Amino acid sequence: MSDPNDTAQKQRNRLLAATSAAVILLLALGAFALLPHPVNSASAPAHAPSPVYSAAAPRTAPSADTPRLLDNGAPFSFADLVERVAPAVVTVTVQEKVQEVNTQFDPDSLPEPFRQFFREFGNRDEFKSEPRKAVSMGSGFIIDKSGYIVTNNHVVEDATKISVKLKDGREFTAKLIGTDKPTDIALLKIDGGGALPTVEFGDDRQARVGDWVIAVGNPFGLSNTVTAGIISSIGRDVGNGPYTDYIQIDAPINRGNSGGPTFNIQGKVIGMNSMIYSPSGGSVGIGFAIPASTIQDVVAQLQAHGHVSRGWLGVEIQTVTPEIASSEGMKDAKGAIVATIVPGSPAAKAGFQQGDIVVAVNGKSVEDSRDLSRRVAAIPAGATAAFTVIHDGNHETLKATIGPRKEQEVAAAQSAPAENTGATVQAMGLGLAAINNDLRQTYNLDQGVNGVVVTKVDPDSEAADKGIEAGDVIVSVGNKAVHTPADITKQMAAAKAAGRETVLVLVSTDNGERFIALKTAKT
Repeated sequence: MSDPNDTAQKQRNRLLAATSAAVILLLALGAFALLPHPVNSASAPAHAPSPVYSAAAPRTAPSADTPRLLDNGAPFSFADLVERVAPAVVTVTVQEKVQEVNTQFDPDSLPEPFRQFFREFGNRDEFKSEPRKAVSMGSGFIIDKSGYIVTNNHVVEDATKISVKLKDGREFTAKLIGTDKPTDIALLKIDGGGALPTVEFGDDRQARVGDWVIAVGNPFGLSNTVTAGIISSIGRDVGNGPYTDYIQIDAPINRGNSGGPTFNIQGKVIGMNSMIYSPSGGSVGIGFAIPASTIQDVVAQLQAHGHVSRGWLGVEIQTVTPEIASSEGMKDAKGAIVATIVPGSPAAKAGFQQGDIVVAVNGKSVEDSRDLSRRVAAIPAGATAAFTVIHDGNHETLKATIGPRKEQEVAAAQSAPAENTGATVQAMGLGLAAINNDLRQTYNLDQGVNGVVVTKVDPDSEAADKGIEAGDVIVSVGNKAVHTPADITKQMAAAKAAGRETVLVLVSTDNGERFIALKTAKT
């Protein structure tokens, strides 16, 4: 009979042997896994991560034309792109006109006994005005090896001396070739630098919202600063003139970045940093760049002539809104409506009339008033252009010989003479009266302004919402001149009878004439 103690000991020995064998097997497998072994690339997973670069491991140099990917899912590096384009970005230092600080004062203005003390011991020369030099800085970029540099007009405006410093430390005195204030573009030239580094223009019309952009410049005097972001919007109207649709970017730009280039991912200039929106004065991620296509057009004229010439038609225009389109029976709210015509202008000679809606120029459709302004500006003075207009619901073609534009030229309105009746009526939420001498004096109306004067405005009316105020003059309704309140109610009723929900009203204000569409149901 076997001993129970011997049996238990044998079981413990077997368990210990099995455990030891398992540990040895695990250690062997771990050691095997650590050994280098070949990998069959055909069996590698499709989404295998890219190797991470390290200082110890050599790497193949990426193409200079494209950003390199550091790791799968990691952001691009712009280092190679910046190395290629940064040498052509310059610092522009401007010495502005001398500003005098007047520190003189009259000793007789001092109270006694200081007045007598100053007369005996004071030195008047210490209080004479002294000249001061104002120096500011901006950015720019070289577009030609011969030394042409583009920057903002506001960077070099009022400059007495302009200096340009390159990234390599070389510094030059620059000559101002020309400026264009409406687009805020200036062209400089430096000489004696040999073959200079340059950048290329890209096609901003191919840019899309969400594309990467890189801004290089001189913010707050910190030269060769690079920031990156994306295009936030395209075709921004920031109220800075009709000739530029800005590119909105969120790449941080600050004071001193003005005039610097905005690059796309290929390292080509698609814009020039020009302004920011900021309640604090610093970057809040809303910056605006002038499109490269605009820069190229302006620079070509500055290079050839030293100034920019634009075509002039001689009209004041408004964009056709959906309400205006409805009042004119148009299906699409496109085009520009003529609010005012300058007497003797190309438009007047061609037969344009107030209320004409320009829908095409030389056969190409017009989107809005800004589009028409740019299209006319691009036509050389002396050239003839065909304008397709809608007048009283009919399409007509008017041919105008474009004149040279002067930025200070403003359209002036001429209206039909008034009939003074003195009657006052209520219509459209307005108190209306035919103009007489008393009303002309009361509202300080020019002798050339005629129509029906607004004497009162209901604050809850549509007219009030559209900005009509007491003292404004209604010149026409439905493109028909009005001289009495009865004329207005008649035209409103006619539009309503024709099935139109709105009617076009031409209003003369202190700021000029403008069209407003008002609902016919509110008569």
